[in-house]
Amino acid sequence: MFDVACALIIDSKKRLFAAQRSSTMSLPFKWELPGGKVESDESPEDCLIREISEELELSIVIINALTPHSHHYPSFSIRLIPFICKQISGEITLKEHSDFRWLRPNELLDLDWADADVPILKQYLTYLDAIKSWNL
Repeated sequence: MFDVACALIIDSKKRLFAAQRSSTMSLPFKWELPGGKVESDESPEDCLIREISEELELSIVIINALTPHSHHYPSFSIRLIPFICKQISGEITLKEHSDFRWLRPNELLDLDWADADVPILKQYLTYLDAIKSWNL
């Protein structure tokens, strides 16, 4: 099992960034939260900042951490480490993915997501409901 940091990037309209995997990636054309494998010499936070810069040419700031989730695919297992983030600079440039979308919370579960991302998305929606109940 290896650790993968993933970004729930939120824009000013409170939409979430979704990236579609390309035909050359594993799980082709599935939608995912962008990020990547945590290297042995870096923290999940540092990994995420590096990966988003490399994959999307964006600079992000981490706002909050969500609970990691382990998922077992037939040929490998990962532990997704999710962070809620905001873009602070850059323009989206897709280096590895084939497409992207900005989605409102009620649209999130409409895409064909990579299986490992679905529990993270559900956790995020629960988080949003909790924030609403706090009247912030």
